Amino acid sequence: MTRLDLTGMDAVLFDLDGVLTDTASLHAQAWKQMFDEFLERWGQAHDHPFTQFRIESDYLQYVDGKPRLEGVASFLESRRIVLPDGLASDSPDQDTIHGLARRKNELVLGSIDQAGVQPFEGSIRFVHHVRDLGLRTAVVSSSRNAGSILRAAGLEDLFEARVDGEVAAELGLPGKPAPDTVVGGARRLDTTPARSVVVEDAIVGIQAGRLGGFGLVIGVDREGDSARLKDEGADIVVTDLGTLVGD
Repeated sequence: MTRLDLTGMDAVLFDLDGVLTDTASLHAQAWKQMFDEFLERWGQAHDHPFTQFRIESDYLQYVDGKPRLEGVASFLESRRIVLPDGLASDSPDQDTIHGLARRKNELVLGSIDQAGVQPFEGSIRFVHHVRDLGLRTAVVSSSRNAGSILRAAGLEDLFEARVDGEVAAELGLPGKPAPDTVVGGARRLDTTPARSVVVEDAIVGIQAGRLGGFGLVIGVDREGDSARLKDEGADIVVTDLGTLVGD
């Protein structure tokens, strides 16, 4: 068990997908299906060979932890593909940034409806542990579906506040690795970043915690990437948050 001293901390801010719930893999598969369908279609139209979207490289580098539109734009830029932004009302079959983002969202919602949402048991034990210590808790996620995922997993009552993709869009907050959403989460719990903990599994989330001046940044390694999480600023990296809970 890793010894964890939370003295001087008021709050813990949790990412959702991959930290609290086992939905990161559903997101990754949805991104892959959407991009592979698009890349094959685009390649045929432009006489360009099809090169598939790879979860182990493309997802982790260009998409993981970012707001949906930013993830689409980041990956397309890596392939030197230029598409119009389009409009939020674009249909999922339109080849625009908004259209591709909507298609991805349709796919992941379908997967969640079919497979359900499973929380990580060790993570939920850790949430109860920090609440028992008197710390306040919030979810900070780039997902616009965070509310429905929390409800589906039965976790809503464990968190006092939520800063998700919908809130960020309403307030004009840039997504991770910018620290604005996690800083906003701390403020909603009436505390400061210096007295708050960030728990993240994505590189951009770790970067946001470090850039925001948080008192402690915990990395959750779901992809065998502990070294990089530490290099980017995680103070502690675990594969299961349950290991941080004492007997």
